[in-house]
Amino acid sequence: MKGVPHLFRKEFLQLRRDRRMLAILLVAPVLQLILLGYAANLDVENVPLLICDLDQSPTSRDFASCLSHSGHFSLKGVTCNLNEVDVYLERGKASLAFVLPRGMGRKMARGETAEVQLLVDGAESQVAVVAMNYAAMAASAYARSFFQTRLDRFLDRRKMGRVEPEIRVWYNPELKSRNFMVPGVLGLLLMVLTTMLTSLGLVKEKEMGTLEQLIVTPVRPADIILGKLLPFFLIGIVDIILVLSVVIFWFQVPVKGDILLLFGLSLIFMLTTLGLGLFISTVSRNQQQAMLTAVFFMIPMLILSGFVFPISTMPRPIQYLTAFIPLRYYLVIIRGLFLKGVGLEALWPEAAILLAFGVSILGLSIQRFRKKIE
Repeated sequence: MKGVPHLFRKEFLQLRRDRRMLAILLVAPVLQLILLGYAANLDVENVPLLICDLDQSPTSRDFASCLSHSGHFSLKGVTCNLNEVDVYLERGKASLAFVLPRGMGRKMARGETAEVQLLVDGAESQVAVVAMNYAAMAASAYARSFFQTRLDRFLDRRKMGRVEPEIRVWYNPELKSRNFMVPGVLGLLLMVLTTMLTSLGLVKEKEMGTLEQLIVTPVRPADIILGKLLPFFLIGIVDIILVLSVVIFWFQVPVKGDILLLFGLSLIFMLTTLGLGLFISTVSRNQQQAMLTAVFFMIPMLILSGFVFPISTMPRPIQYLTAFIPLRYYLVIIRGLFLKGVGLEALWPEAAILLAFGVSILGLSIQRFRKKIE
């Protein structure tokens, strides 16, 4: 182990001389988190709305006012010309259009059902689904209000039994997607940074010919691996601290669980990313190959981990495949600590699986690396 400190010092001397790389390692994760934290927002608000009022009655105007003041829509126009609906939807001026038919007010006054047409721009399917739900809720709320107003004219409201649901949302009371997405960005950045650094750093040694020089020295292969991985491990710890500071103080997302437990489980996750980077370095001959191979591994991990798309909505064979994605378990851990404040008693299955993944991947990569250089 005498050669490990010297290799460790050599790596940091190289980083200090390469100021651009040092800036990328320390500044880039913070900037990426800020950008992704604002961009990774699944909340659908202020949906552009067009109302085509063909009835022009007090009831239709009241309904239009209810829609525009519901808090979910941004009213882009009110028209009585049906042809303008196509223009608004085709040009992207509106994502949703309500067509209020003639005779709507008379039908509702007679107690009949008034059917209104809802036209939705389905080009962005996620926005379309949420917008339709908002529209259905707003229409139902107006119908209940209209019915209750007519009923109150004939009955004493105090004698009527009512059921009022008292809704309590746990863990994310404001239902902000940012509170769900931003902690996940920590796992994403940690995976990308440590995997890329390890794979590119070792392959760079091959390209420069310095790896062969290290092999002919008395330093053992295990010491070479340890001396190369330790600096990246420490850089990952520094980036965890920087990213957590941005998450807590910039985005105001508090860690409800034990922050020391978060650090400990993050270090276990780094075993898998460092092992993956070491494995990529053994199958790549130059930095370009290493980068493309890393992207080949990381894109499926991002999609199948549940970072954006819920695993429960995936086809059953794909759900089985996600069991082999380490990032999936780390996202469960980090969101559980951030949002739910759970402890190791609830997260130990994910922690055990991550540890098994880390030891297996790192062990396999070290064995392959040693065979490669011996």
